[in-house]
Amino acid sequence: MQVPFWDERIETASRGDLEALQLERLKKVVDSAFKTPFYKKRLAKAGMSSSDDIKSLEDLKKIPFTTKDDLRKSFPKGLLACDMDEVNRIHSSSGTTGIPTVIYFSGEDVDTWTDLVARCVVCTGASKKDVFQNMMTYGLFTGGLGLHYGAEKAGMTVIPVSSGNTLRQVQIMQDFQTSVVHATPSYMLHIRTVLDENDISLKQLNLQKAFIGAEPHSENVRKKIEELYNIDAYNSYGLSEMNGPGLAFECVHKAGMHFWEDGYIVEIVDPETDENLEDGEPGEVIVTNLIRHATPLMRYRTRDLASILPGQCECGRTHRRLSRIKGRTDDMLIINGVNVFPSQIEEVIMKIPEVGTNYQICLDKQGALDRLTVQVEIYSKMFTGSAGELENLRHRIVEKLKGTITIKPLVKLHEPGFLPVYEGKAKRVIDERPKDEQ
Repeated sequence: MQVPFWDERIETASRGDLEALQLERLKKVVDSAFKTPFYKKRLAKAGMSSSDDIKSLEDLKKIPFTTKDDLRKSFPKGLLACDMDEVNRIHSSSGTTGIPTVIYFSGEDVDTWTDLVARCVVCTGASKKDVFQNMMTYGLFTGGLGLHYGAEKAGMTVIPVSSGNTLRQVQIMQDFQTSVVHATPSYMLHIRTVLDENDISLKQLNLQKAFIGAEPHSENVRKKIEELYNIDAYNSYGLSEMNGPGLAFECVHKAGMHFWEDGYIVEIVDPETDENLEDGEPGEVIVTNLIRHATPLMRYRTRDLASILPGQCECGRTHRRLSRIKGRTDDMLIINGVNVFPSQIEEVIMKIPEVGTNYQICLDKQGALDRLTVQVEIYSKMFTGSAGELENLRHRIVEKLKGTITIKPLVKLHEPGFLPVYEGKAKRVIDERPKDEQ
């Protein structure tokens, strides 16, 4: 298999060279951090007075963790490390769940981020021969613009269609013979349903690759997308606080996401003890951004749960690989005292061939106990059989879920189109229990 590179020298650098570069860049980021009101106070409290306190990468542990709440409390300029006339772009969260978080970029910050995203695109084998349809939301959200700039830099023909209006998306895919798309996994599954509803065959498209991300998803969802479209689907990882897409991406081997260690330092810690974990051990992903200076962020607690995959990828890249995101420390459900991650449920139901492309997890109270209901859309052909066949399927799903999460759920089967569709991030969990009992 041909292994394409964007910057082969840095992508295959030795561990020693990578760590030397990380140390050099970390010291510069610490210098930038001392220019912000937030870190000036936070680092002084930790006993640091300048980047001279960083003599090795081991000294990174001197720096306290930074949290999303720190970003909110620093709104709007507590983490700004330069004058506003040096700021080239601002991205921000919507603030729908509280005070927004804001990230400032200098022109150089945008350029270095774009270069890493171009590296992501190229490592999947995409090139200037591809037509790239970006179905992620543009605007303050970083998912749309981040991939847009990187794909352009990699030479692809970019269609900035943004999210929504599925029939128009499909028409554009036909008109311009789109070969690569960028979308959430749930939206990719929904588009396939729309193709079937409108009798549009895969032969009318030219789709070959999909970049999927922005929401946790199981390996079985990726496989389902690949099977439904007969394409390659590549996992991507990013978060707005760390620029957006481009932290880590799968290469042509699809064996874990390469974390670009010249741009970021990744740590995996036990979310309860904060102790650093070895490669292969799952824990919370902690990231230090080494390439952004307008808004420095060090040891940021992402709340995402994953592990570093041991060993080296066949592609020859030396940057370590991140496993798929298993969930978040704050999306774990406690159901009658049992810890359950939504990803565990998805992993089970997406293995069942009769299950379609949409599902929802609902929680409420039945008396004093929690009640878990899993609503599942199944393929239309299943409703042409006997009631007994449907009941057998429902029972099989219940037993498989019980075998994994140890809780016996209520399972409801529906025809396609019954459950709500999301054109951005899917809302898979509806928790109607009282807030103080969740």
